[in-house]
Amino acid sequence: MHCKMESPTETERMSLIYRVLDANLNRLREALRVIEEYYRFIDDRPDTCASLKALRHRLIAIETTIGRDRLLANRDSENDCFAGENRPEELDRSGLDALLAANFKRSQEASRVIEEYAKMLDTPGGPELSEAAKKLRFSLYTSEKELLGGQG
Repeated sequence: MHCKMESPTETERMSLIYRVLDANLNRLREALRVIEEYYRFIDDRPDTCASLKALRHRLIAIETTIGRDRLLANRDSENDCFAGENRPEELDRSGLDALLAANFKRSQEASRVIEEYAKMLDTPGGPELSEAAKKLRFSLYTSEKELLGGQG
């Protein structure tokens, strides 16, 4: 599948930026949900689960500021060149510790991508969105250390 657009116009460039933001907001939400479900159903830590849920719900403010309609309008899952593939590292879940560690990393990476691409938005609020994503990322670093300690 083709993943490169030759010399995009400004409109196409912004569409691609919204596509990146949409994919990473989804990735972040999904990773947080995987972690949250562990602490809800396996480790039975209601306070931890509530904290993770609160982090996940902070994404709503980011999505609302960007505009859900804009994100959905620029989604192009059918043409995602990695949509039909599993990378080898995605298949390595040797246990619950590995599952948690992978999803903490996934969420942190997605937060960083949102942080960087939000700076390029063509609407007001880009710097604030970037800062919100950065704060969320550092909250995830802290949560990972508190919850996994030396496991990850």
